[in-house]
Amino acid sequence: MPLHLKRYQTSGHHHAINFSCYDRRPYLATPAARDLFEQSLEKTRRKYELYIFGYVVMPEHVHLLVSEPKREPLSKAIQALKLSVSKQSPQSPFWLERYYDFNVITDDKHVEKLRYIHRNPVTRGLVDKPEDWPHSSYLTYLTRTQRTVTIALPTL
Repeated sequence: MPLHLKRYQTSGHHHAINFSCYDRRPYLATPAARDLFEQSLEKTRRKYELYIFGYVVMPEHVHLLVSEPKREPLSKAIQALKLSVSKQSPQSPFWLERYYDFNVITDDKHVEKLRYIHRNPVTRGLVDKPEDWPHSSYLTYLTRTQRTVTIALPTL
């Protein structure tokens, strides 16, 4: 970890996380690669007992909105997730070493980050509407039906 980098991962806050493939290469450009990531994300969610509020898998990076795990620091869960994907993929190195972590403290910021995550494929010109990108949590919010990754949906 770089000198003077301070992460606040035992605060009880939610976290907006993003990390990229090595050299921002499109290692997640295929549906099969994105499926593999989603399966690893779900396994990590269960193992580390964390809540996933939102995610999107883009061709060369990932965005997550998550809680802190119950037993381990969030950094351990992210490390395990990245390791799981890289071990199952032919590319090496697969990920950039670091990741960006933003503590989400307010409900307004939570909504802002979730909207950003879900709109990312539209903003990048990959699809016309968020529901057209299957590798995100948007369809779970839209249909209220759980898919590969279990999403912590708000109660209505």
